[in-house]
Amino acid sequence: MMTKEEYQSFLQQYDAQIGEIRQMAHDLHQSVNQTYGENLPYGFHLDMVAEGLRDYGHLVCAAESDILPLFFGAYFHDSIEDARLSYNDVMHQARSLMNEEQAFMATEIVYALTNEKGRNRAERAGERYYQGIRTTPYAPFVKLCDRLANVTYSCTIDAGGQVNHMKEVYKNEMGEFLMSIRTDSDDIRFKVPDEVIIALAEILIEERYQEEALEAWKAR
Repeated sequence: MMTKEEYQSFLQQYDAQIGEIRQMAHDLHQSVNQTYGENLPYGFHLDMVAEGLRDYGHLVCAAESDILPLFFGAYFHDSIEDARLSYNDVMHQARSLMNEEQAFMATEIVYALTNEKGRNRAERAGERYYQGIRTTPYAPFVKLCDRLANVTYSCTIDAGGQVNHMKEVYKNEMGEFLMSIRTDSDDIRFKVPDEVIIALAEILIEERYQEEALEAWKAR
């Protein structure tokens, strides 16, 4: 495991390449008119996922050469599912930015985080889906950062409808979700960092206290 200082130094070193990956992913989702929440560009969500990598990536990153695949996986994690790309399309994009080994790692992360075909949420993210995540380097961590981004948005944005519904979904799924992405591997690339889990829990607990305070105020 590299130190946080080493990791941050590598992020500065690869800032231009990460920025290129970011722009490509933003443009891709914009091209299919995908939004996040009520009216935000989907890049808003992608940036939140990448922020998790910036804050916690030093806890899982095994080598300097893995940094670009890791960020590519985060920025493109919904590209097959939501932006009409195929596996080969993603690989082509990755090869334009990295060597063959890195491109394969990046594309495998994206593929692992692509939901299965299904009639509902449970079918789309069933055991086969999570098995793919657990057996793909860095996929558990990127999935955890994806969930952190979604929970942060759902529990801090004052919105109705789907956002409020997802608050409850994420709360109810928390335990099962964490068990689904954990592995017994000693390989750091499969690590599910406690620091990220704590950040998730703190957001959900704060949300619960906010709701309890509101209910108490209404009962006065």
